[in-house]
Amino acid sequence: MDWIDGIQRALEYIEANLTEEIDYERAAREAASSSCHFQRVFSILCGYTLGEYIRFRRLALAGAELAAGRIRVIDAALKYGWESPDSFAKAFKRFHGVLPSEAKGATLRAFSPLRIKLSLEGASMMNYKIEEKPALTLVGFKRRFQGAPVDRRNQDYEMWVNTRVNQYILQGLAPDRETMYEVVKNQDDDGYDFYIAWELNPIDTENLEETLNDPEAAARYERIDIPAGLYLVCETERCKYPTQIYDSFRLRVANEVLPGSGYELGDRPEVVKSHWFYRYGDEAYNSGRYMELWLPVVKK
Repeated sequence: MDWIDGIQRALEYIEANLTEEIDYERAAREAASSSCHFQRVFSILCGYTLGEYIRFRRLALAGAELAAGRIRVIDAALKYGWESPDSFAKAFKRFHGVLPSEAKGATLRAFSPLRIKLSLEGASMMNYKIEEKPALTLVGFKRRFQGAPVDRRNQDYEMWVNTRVNQYILQGLAPDRETMYEVVKNQDDDGYDFYIAWELNPIDTENLEETLNDPEAAARYERIDIPAGLYLVCETERCKYPTQIYDSFRLRVANEVLPGSGYELGDRPEVVKSHWFYRYGDEAYNSGRYMELWLPVVKK
């Protein structure tokens, strides 16, 4: 229950200070965790980065005040933390669909404060292990995704569909063509870097341009170094399309496994190792696919 109470205390601190500067370190202390752990768990459990949540709450409150005619646009901008009326107007338009000057009488978006509550559902089990992983070097390509790495299927799907050539080249070079990786790095309030990657032979990794005999093709890829360290490792169930259950699986790991593990999230990349084997016409074999989630952790 402590982690539930802690997140609720952090939410109450944020709500009480929406018109002031919010200290992320203070919010994390309210949740009895490090700032890195709090921000990453917040994005998994709530579906927004901490910065997005604060911004959406401020814009919702500003919209209500402007619609009621209780405040001028310039005063609303300053009250809710924008440096200029122009930047406030742009954010307001993106969120509400109208300019601040048009708020009165317009249809605006509501964004209510989060409340954490305990929900008792069917008792379920999930196997996990805390494992020291050696350093891993991958080769892949990236996109900068917006928001939190949760329910990212739209951005994810578009990337997978439109980078088939890049994938086929790396898969063709990989000794293990049926194992691929997704890597999440450089998370902040605006988004994160998302990589699709494979593990190649060291010589191909070091000399990709020579291997491909095409400098332009090689320039599309980059080396991804995953440092050695502790990871909480969980596996999805075996099924034909584990990608379809991955989002809910990741949420369960953060919600059910991590709080009682004695560990918290560390500041290293998050990795998904997908075992995507295929045999034509063999449904039983193809239904054995699964994904491993590696969450970087440190001892509390």
